[in-house]
Amino acid sequence: MAKAKRTTHRSSTGKKLYAVRDSKGRFKDIQTYQRAHSADIKRKSKKEK
Repeated sequence: MAKAKRTTHRSSTGKKLYAVRDSKGRFKDIQTYQRAHSADIKRKSKKEK
């Protein structure tokens, strides 16, 4: 399974956003860069496990 592609956008307030798209290119999930980044840091990679 391929990793979901994330594109960056900006909200109306100027915060950076991540938009996750599905295989057809439609938006699946939109979250703030800050929340997505902190979730990525908390998760360990396969090599770290």
